[in-house]
Amino acid sequence: MLYGALGLVLGLIIGFFAARYFFKKNLQKNPPINEKMIRAMFMEMGRKPNETQIKRIMKSINGSYK
Repeated sequence: MLYGALGLVLGLIIGFFAARYFFKKNLQKNPPINEKMIRAMFMEMGRKPNETQIKRIMKSINGSYK
C-alpha cells in the first residue's frame, strides 16, 4: 500500500515537470502570436505600427515564456 502511494506521488511530480518542460518547449517553437498578427491588430485599431513597437511587443511576449 505504501509503495503504491509513493509511486503515485512520484509519478505525479515527474509528470508535472515533464509536461511543463514540453509545454514551454512547444511554445518557444510555435508561438501563439507572431509579428504579422501584431501588425494586423494595430491596423484594426487604426494605428500604423512601427518596427520598434512590434519588436518590443514580441520581446515582452517571448520573455513571458521563460
